[in-house]
Amino acid sequence: MPDVFLYDTTLRDGAQTEGITFSVADKLKILTRLDEFGFHYIEGGWPGATPKDSEFFVRARDVPLRNARLAAFASTRRPGGHVESDPTVRALIDAATPVVAVVGKSWTLHVTDVLRTTLDENLAMIRDTCQYLHAIGREVVYDAEHFFDGYRADPRYALESIRSAFDGGADWLVLCDTNGGSMPGFVARVVTEVRLALPNARIGIHPHNDCECGVANALAAVEAGATQVQGTINGYGERIGNANLISIVPNLQVKMGLTCVDEASIAQLTKLSQFVAEIANQIPSPNQPYVGSTAFAHKAGLHANAVLKTSASFEHIDPALVGNRQRILISELGGRSNIESKLAQFGIDVSGDEGVLRRISAQVKEMESRGFQYEAADASFELLARRALPNYKAPFELLDVLVLVEKRRGVEMLAEATIKIRVGDAVMHTAAEGNGPVHALDGAMRKTLLGSYPELAAVELIDFKVRVVDQTAGTGTVVRVSIESSDGHATWSTVGSSGNIIEASWLALADSMEFALLRAGREMPSLATV
Repeated sequence: MPDVFLYDTTLRDGAQTEGITFSVADKLKILTRLDEFGFHYIEGGWPGATPKDSEFFVRARDVPLRNARLAAFASTRRPGGHVESDPTVRALIDAATPVVAVVGKSWTLHVTDVLRTTLDENLAMIRDTCQYLHAIGREVVYDAEHFFDGYRADPRYALESIRSAFDGGADWLVLCDTNGGSMPGFVARVVTEVRLALPNARIGIHPHNDCECGVANALAAVEAGATQVQGTINGYGERIGNANLISIVPNLQVKMGLTCVDEASIAQLTKLSQFVAEIANQIPSPNQPYVGSTAFAHKAGLHANAVLKTSASFEHIDPALVGNRQRILISELGGRSNIESKLAQFGIDVSGDEGVLRRISAQVKEMESRGFQYEAADASFELLARRALPNYKAPFELLDVLVLVEKRRGVEMLAEATIKIRVGDAVMHTAAEGNGPVHALDGAMRKTLLGSYPELAAVELIDFKVRVVDQTAGTGTVVRVSIESSDGHATWSTVGSSGNIIEASWLALADSMEFALLRAGREMPSLATV
């Protein structure tokens, strides 16, 4: 029996995020992955609200769940109606899920101004709906919407609303901070008072994150006695979002020592976060706690030096516990420890050679002063380091480049790049056209190099970004170009910087091609000697 039950509502609340739309197939994939992770409850949506949600519940019947119980969500019966004939309640039943989540009003403002019914009728709506669903054998999770705002306005009525659900047979009373405006101390006090008023009820918490207290409020509620936590993966949700289960799970299990899921599942946390982000077509947040790419990244030289000696000096947990990893960043703020650690990752052992480390460190600082940045461009940094070694021989040398861009009336803009490259003793001069200068440069480079290096045919540019380094310089500023490339097996990032965007692109493209050849073993120096 877990100490805390985890209730995921990514498929409903998470789907309300601006910019996120899940297909039925998407929802089924996420459902399966959440079940594999070990969530106890997964809320699939509101049956009858959209054809997509109705289809999801039909198709979900064929998904074998090993850990989770699937929940369907809907509101209480309508004011003045009968629960047996209420279409919303009927759709909830027809979803055929073992768990039903019923949302009702706790705040007098919502009862009188939104539902526009009486306070007594609202209590009857809650009690009738929970009682009816409980009688037909469903596990009933009652979501007390706006509970904390309601408790602040009229604590007696807020308590009466959840007591009506409890008297109707609700298995869980979930206190919702729907506006996300409550503070952790207040949440803890209210949960404590609810437990005293209803000592036999099982209490849950459903926080939103509008004040960035969603995770803190969930933890405060658990410390006060709540045993169910509702949230979403990566904190997706309407407005600012819901409480982030990706942070809540390790906080509960690793930090607070409470049992939520199997230990093996915790190690899959980073992959789970990335999986759902990919399905949701969202870029993973790099500075998300525990799972973000910068969560265990170290830039300052003193920090890197310390963490390489003992990771606990600047890391609150072992990154591997949550499936993440330590990263030592290369920048002008880093020291020789950063560089030596990074070189070791590349398989380069400089054996503490202070001369090599000083030389590379000085070059990093010089290049960063010119607008380069290597924190997210490991491939360019590796090439910089290897070029500083006496036994590295570049597979090609850039000599000349000319780019022409032309726009004629009635004809789309056209770019042409002419380049001159030396490979060994041969100098090759080639031109190519493209729909833009970078496309033309890429084509010309491939045209020139493929004869000598056919493996470059598999390399493709998959992302291209331009960043203005000095925004005060207007069109005369230095720009930084970042390129992400792939050969179908791995991806790598390179960087170029210049006052000329064509030159910055040229440098980043050349690094991308050279790194691809390095990966393939072309002209790769022996790593035994430096």
